[in-house]
Amino acid sequence: ETPGVAGLGIIPGTVSQFPTEVQGQRLTVPHMGWNGARFSGNDGGLYLTEGVDPSSRVYFVHSFRVLPTPAAADWTLATTSYGGEFVSAVRRGDIVATQFHPEKSGGVGLRILANFLNHHLKVQSVDQSRVPLPIPGNFEPADSGSPPASCSSTPPVAPPGVGPAEETLLAKRIIAVLDVRSNDQGDLVVTKGDQYDVREKSSSDGSGGRAVRNHGKPVALAKRYFEEGADEVAFLNITSFKKGVIDDMPMLEVLEKASESIFVPLTVGGGIRDYTDPVTGQSWSSLEVANRYFRAGADKVSVGSTAVDAAEDFLKAGGVPSGVSAIEQIHHVYGRQAVVVSIDPKRVYVDGPSSGPEGATVVEAMEPDEDGRQFCWYQCTAKGGRELRNLCAVQLAVICEELGAGEIMLNCIDKDGQNNGYELPLVQVKNR
Repeated sequence: ETPGVAGLGIIPGTVSQFPTEVQGQRLTVPHMGWNGARFSGNDGGLYLTEGVDPSSRVYFVHSFRVLPTPAAADWTLATTSYGGEFVSAVRRGDIVATQFHPEKSGGVGLRILANFLNHHLKVQSVDQSRVPLPIPGNFEPADSGSPPASCSSTPPVAPPGVGPAEETLLAKRIIAVLDVRSNDQGDLVVTKGDQYDVREKSSSDGSGGRAVRNHGKPVALAKRYFEEGADEVAFLNITSFKKGVIDDMPMLEVLEKASESIFVPLTVGGGIRDYTDPVTGQSWSSLEVANRYFRAGADKVSVGSTAVDAAEDFLKAGGVPSGVSAIEQIHHVYGRQAVVVSIDPKRVYVDGPSSGPEGATVVEAMEPDEDGRQFCWYQCTAKGGRELRNLCAVQLAVICEELGAGEIMLNCIDKDGQNNGYELPLVQVKNR
């Protein structure tokens, strides 16, 4: 972020950004997700992995790295593979520092933290016996739900002339996404849409009214998904565009309660925008709104409608960032890894592969429309799918990445609630 600026000079090495391409292959940056860590047995730090399954992974989220060097070998406790080897943990004496986040690594991370404390926490008695520290929630490594991989006790990257160490692998993630809104009684519930319609198809009491689908309480469901093995949990406040998050105390309380018992990354979306109270006239920036979510326990925030606004402004300005969009503000303060863009497109069928509007990417659809047309492009929506915008979803993703987004949450409205898989043509063209 600040090339050429000297560090403290305590640990030998240089901090550099991950490359976006390695040997002709695209590398996604940030390095975000569950990966292995190879701990070295050379420096007495293996007590950290006592009781940890060697195939366990831990959670990383970073865009910068330190490469292992002979000069830093005495410091290096663990290494990880991503576009090459990097140092994922260092140790000297009683001090341990990790590139991964143990507090967000489920039962494995809690075990590592407990091992660290148990190693140093001793009663002042004749035999100096250790005081055992229980792991919160009784998480055991075998039941942690963390995806399997490598946390093995093999040496770090070998010096020149010695064969390379076995690579660790970044896992695919299972992310539980909970749509949260108030029902007609004012209770905050988890719901699920049918192409973004969250109300039952018919009333249960014969009144003619359609109730909001209620699948349970947000914190209880999120905790259940975490215990069943979800790698991340996301709360999307799907009616937040109607009011500001500053006033949305129930949603902030959901985050605070969830972070007490859920030890994987938490994402929250909804209402991340510039906001003015209609009664008092007080204004808050997108960054200030995001700050409230982060302080309540969120690790990442998801922006939706405001991302579409930012992309439209970007195009109107001839491809020049404004510097004041929600994405740019949050990226500048918290980093790219803290910004998720939620894209909610709908299929628009066209006659052929070159029939789409300017700037749109046309693909062969998974299924033809009622007129037999085989090609479509994906039109962006805003305000929970209620408002169509003249912008292609692929174009939106490219612009948001340039503005500072670290992840894309892709939700095709045509597939929502249909239980028949993902919109693969859209996913494939986004990856290209």
